Amino acid sequence: MADPTPDPATATPDGGTTTTDEPAVPETDLPSDAFDAVLDAIGDLAPDERIRFEGFAVGRDPDAEGAYVLEPAGDDLRTGLSERDLHAALAERAPRVTDWYAFERVVGEFGPRRAFLRWIEDADGATVATRYAALSEGIERAWGQLRITATVTDRGERRYEVRHVDDAGVPVDDLETHDDPLDAREIVKLDGKGRYRPLKTAPSLRRGWAFPELGPRDAYELVETVYPATVANWHREREGDLDVNHWRETMERQSGIYGVIETWDRGEGHEHVNWVAEACCDDSQCLKRREWEYDEETDLDVDGGDGVFPCREPCSVVVSAARKWTRLESEQPRTYEFELTPSEKEQLEAVVDAVADGRIDEIREADTKEGANRYRARFLRAKLFDEEGNLGGVPTDPDDGE
Repeated sequence: MADPTPDPATATPDGGTTTTDEPAVPETDLPSDAFDAVLDAIGDLAPDERIRFEGFAVGRDPDAEGAYVLEPAGDDLRTGLSERDLHAALAERAPRVTDWYAFERVVGEFGPRRAFLRWIEDADGATVATRYAALSEGIERAWGQLRITATVTDRGERRYEVRHVDDAGVPVDDLETHDDPLDAREIVKLDGKGRYRPLKTAPSLRRGWAFPELGPRDAYELVETVYPATVANWHREREGDLDVNHWRETMERQSGIYGVIETWDRGEGHEHVNWVAEACCDDSQCLKRREWEYDEETDLDVDGGDGVFPCREPCSVVVSAARKWTRLESEQPRTYEFELTPSEKEQLEAVVDAVADGRIDEIREADTKEGANRYRARFLRAKLFDEEGNLGGVPTDPDDGE
């Protein structure tokens, strides 16, 4: 199985490696809501329990009613602190307190959202000082075709800018800006040419927009709107809990018009599934990394790709395409005879490759050396097709009556 952690090559930090030379932490205030959250959390603790931050802990003083204790790493225990004293002590450690508040209270429960937002700034590997220094400059992460830039305010609040990766250097004023993550529902419908996108993880997300200042929850909701369930499945895979439904068991669940796919296990069986996976699940067609195989015991011969999102079962696009191909493959093969020059054979191969790889728009009209050039294709059609648009081949084993 491939490494479930998305490629951090675009991240500003050095992968979370901690050094002894800690960067200077940008000056951070201690907001009243963060301090109030600490007091509320302490109020829920037993007298001998502590809230633990990076490098220190606080709690109630069991020997002095209404007082607090602070346990700094490497220093003597401080007891009998008044609320004012505790505030002053925490204000001196504001970055670590606001970091606790950002994830414990603003982001909230353990799960995909928290894991994802912590991954963005490598919160499980880098110190607060390292992360806050990097956040002050902006930490960049890639998630599919999204470019996510995380920053921190002087109150320790996280802010996230999200845009298309190909718009990285475009001034935000030149982009269509949004502040509601649900606006992404319209963005993901069509590609840059106005064509419907049936597969949300296809590498065809259109450019020209930005969400310049989102909070943590909105940033997560935006990512889930653009790429549904990708964070959840990424998190399951990291935790070792990804449940994979392979081709065979998925097809056994199909009914009605899709039940015909179950009949596609004749002969070598999974050879046909290899063709489906090669056609639909290549990196050029989908950003997911295919984790499903033919069945629990039988792997496919086609590589699953390098996408950052694990694909746990054949998607609706694959199932729909497989149904069509099942019907087409049920036709009895026939042998046809064509007369082609070697160059024309190579040209037909080039046309199929260009269409399959989505390169038609890249071939210039003036480049007649390219086999899939439009004018060359039109010349070949004029030469080989009849007036009804049929390729003029001759069946060598015609049916009776033809």
